[in-house]
Amino acid sequence: MREFLQNVLRYPRYLVAFSLGILQPLVEPLTRRGVPPVTAVALVGALVSGSLCLGLVLRAMVAPAPLG
Repeated sequence: MREFLQNVLRYPRYLVAFSLGILQPLVEPLTRRGVPPVTAVALVGALVSGSLCLGLVLRAMVAPAPLG
């Protein structure tokens, strides 16, 4: 059982590492050129809305079905 729990606890670290690995190549070109304020606002809005959407989808997938 201990090995199972250790394996389950590895997944959040994997998710963070995977997410950072995806985001780094996307953000790096913008930081090199200097981001205009309008683009920065759009990027922040896209990140917030994307994370909100992902959170709502995951919550809907994990939430128990209503009884009745």
